[in-house]
Amino acid sequence: MKKRSERYEQPVPPQGNTDADGGDPAPSSLDETWASLPPGIGPTPAEQPDPYPYTYPQQQDPRRQDARDQDPHPQDPRGQVPRGQVPYERDPYERDSYEQYQRPERDRRPEQDQQRPEQEQQRPERDRLPEGYQRPEPYRLPEYPERQGPYQERYGEGYPEQAPYPGRSPERAPYPEPPGVPGVPGRRTGPESGSGVPAGVEWPEAPQAGTAAPETGPAPGPVPGPAGDRDGGAGPDRTATTVPTLGAPRHSGPKPPLYAPHPGRLPSVRDDLDAAVLPDIVVDGATYPGLTVRAASVRGDSHRYESGPRQDSLCVARLGGPGEENGLLLLAVADGVGSAARSHVGSQDVCRRIALFLDPYADEVIAALRAGDRPALGALVNSAVGSAAEGLTQRVTQRGGRPAEHATTLRGLLVPLDPELRERAWFTVGDGGAALLRDGVWDTDVFGEEQVGSGVIDTGTAALPGSRLARSGIHGPAAPGDVFVLSTDGLSTPLAGDAGMRDFLAAAWGQGEVPGPVDFLWQFQYRVKSYDDDRTAVCLWEDPAGRRDTV
Repeated sequence: MKKRSERYEQPVPPQGNTDADGGDPAPSSLDETWASLPPGIGPTPAEQPDPYPYTYPQQQDPRRQDARDQDPHPQDPRGQVPRGQVPYERDPYERDSYEQYQRPERDRRPEQDQQRPEQEQQRPERDRLPEGYQRPEPYRLPEYPERQGPYQERYGEGYPEQAPYPGRSPERAPYPEPPGVPGVPGRRTGPESGSGVPAGVEWPEAPQAGTAAPETGPAPGPVPGPAGDRDGGAGPDRTATTVPTLGAPRHSGPKPPLYAPHPGRLPSVRDDLDAAVLPDIVVDGATYPGLTVRAASVRGDSHRYESGPRQDSLCVARLGGPGEENGLLLLAVADGVGSAARSHVGSQDVCRRIALFLDPYADEVIAALRAGDRPALGALVNSAVGSAAEGLTQRVTQRGGRPAEHATTLRGLLVPLDPELRERAWFTVGDGGAALLRDGVWDTDVFGEEQVGSGVIDTGTAALPGSRLARSGIHGPAAPGDVFVLSTDGLSTPLAGDAGMRDFLAAAWGQGEVPGPVDFLWQFQYRVKSYDDDRTAVCLWEDPAGRRDTV
């Protein structure tokens, strides 16, 4: 039996220069080795492997042609001339990476100008320039004369360019200041005719010749000047003035909530542009004969702490044609669903689409309110809600988003501007609240949404754009002095559950006098512990004296 190594041995032609027995010299190459073997052993010339077994297209590049116009080498698969067989010339269009373009030293523009007429003759007739055409000269900036400075134009050539304020000029001493405005001794405001002093600038008066400065009495104590004074705050004496401030909003209970009642962290533009540009606080309002509206929306404490956007939105818009008989006021609040990532965009979009749809149908809404036609009013409201939901869905789908991520609730109130029409139309999709303050007593279930026997407000999950139907009805007639509050659950929930909040807002809003926008915002932010959601409300005051009063 052969050894393992012998089984895999194959006959190898003898190699070397001479045999040990002095035979013929061994071939020096593989080709000679195969030629020395007996016939029938080894491959024939036809069976020898092709050096290029794969077929390559013969590329014909005119820039790679030989200088003698020879074709590329047939055995070169790339169509390039090997350097070993045909002299290779460098392509004049190629440059190495380290070579940079060098601008020619001589200027070729004069030669080009001489060749231009010949080129013009070679152009098509439609592209030729008209005879006698002269190219315009390059534009040069005009040379303006030196202008005088603003102080020189106003006060003449002798006045210095950097004119200091009167009383601080080193050229002249400050004049004594006579008494003028009560409460501010020695000061007066406003320009005189022809004096050239801007309005509102304080300017000292020069004493008349031959008269002494009048006695002004003891000067009041110095008051630190504002930051940025040139003299470090040691300016003229001013009387101390106490500026009233509202301070932090009131709260229920012995201690305020943990979070501070002011704007906190902001959303990042890189994360969400729509969320970053939303304001933290919004205040709005309107005034018509017999009607006053105040509206506000505030970002909740939880969203301020987490750098989240304000998901609530509000709408105070006038619909219909000109005149009070054809006018309609739309008051709406939208509460974006907290679990939806883009609900802050959906709440704003729905408010705009509701106003856009109802504006052409303002006359039909007013006619339905006059006739008390609830079915006609419900049909109009459902059409508006369905159109807003469909428009939001199409917009989100076209941009590659999911409509469920834009879920939002909606509550609206349609108020006619006609003083003789006292009914109001309401509609709602999803949770929220509607309260009425009449004669100091709160009614927190105006729309009849409380579950029978539970004592809590219904917090359904219906939301746009998934829900296309709305509950609607007619409220009225409104009584003089009524305060109608339309809000999201950020206000309706604590209002229904906290007696301290109801007492405070009843005293603030039920006294007959409508608060200003700033006071309304401060009162509206009454704080209750464990309620940190966004808060939005639109309040409608009915004039206690009647609807016929003018603004």
